[in-house]
Amino acid sequence: MANNQGLGRGLSSLIPSRKSEASPIVELLDHEKILKIKVETIEANPMQPRGRIDHAALEDLINSIREYGILQPLIVSRSGAGYTLIAGERRLRSAKILGLKTVPAIVRDTSRQEKLEIALVENLQRKNLNAIEEAMAYQKLVDEFNLNQEAVAKRVGKSREAVANTLRLLSLPPEVQKAILEEKISEGHAKAILSLPAEKQQLKLLNTILKSNLSVRKTESYSRQIKKPRFSALEPEIIEQEDRLREHLGTKVKIDKKGGRGKITIEFYSEAELNQIVKNIIR
Repeated sequence: MANNQGLGRGLSSLIPSRKSEASPIVELLDHEKILKIKVETIEANPMQPRGRIDHAALEDLINSIREYGILQPLIVSRSGAGYTLIAGERRLRSAKILGLKTVPAIVRDTSRQEKLEIALVENLQRKNLNAIEEAMAYQKLVDEFNLNQEAVAKRVGKSREAVANTLRLLSLPPEVQKAILEEKISEGHAKAILSLPAEKQQLKLLNTILKSNLSVRKTESYSRQIKKPRFSALEPEIIEQEDRLREHLGTKVKIDKKGGRGKITIEFYSEAELNQIVKNIIR
């Protein structure tokens, strides 16, 4: 397991710097060379968070490679007699489609954790992951490498709140997650669905979105209407207190009050998030 103090100079030292897909600029470490490696010897990254690639979206890259070649090398690690891809999945797939025998590549020694982190960051930089794929990759870092949300956030260059909000999508019903994966609804739709407390309500709103082709804005409006009966009965200060707690703890909070008594319900979606909530409470 890689240490939890960051990756040396950070992920930027492991990923080629890039202005575009065709940028020839590569940050090389002192001992590294760009090698020509046979395509048939490179296997897929088992930690690749992206589930699928739209081949139509590869056309521009394929045309660029056909005319200019691969200008930005792939990153691979040694694996037995061959290599495992770390970064450059679209370039490798394009090379295979074009029938190229070799590709330019940099060989680097990396751990399983670094393979996931590099593939995740590369995809995030190019906005290649949908929200569920992103959430599943974050969860894998949490579960397999014992990282908390703050550590995950540092590795992928996002805020802890952004990572926590994405992870919450994994608490949605499977039908909603599938709709996100199949790009039938957006992350904005999903967040509006997530704001509903009951699974039955969430599924009902999903069906309404799909049937009526609702925009994110209209979905948010529907969500507020569904929740309205409870909030109309709440005192304004209770709503304000819920909002303050939700912002401080980074998770859903519900206050039920009767007279001078009541209870506060705080939701969490992973062991790491529970630990973070406890830290925020006792600070």
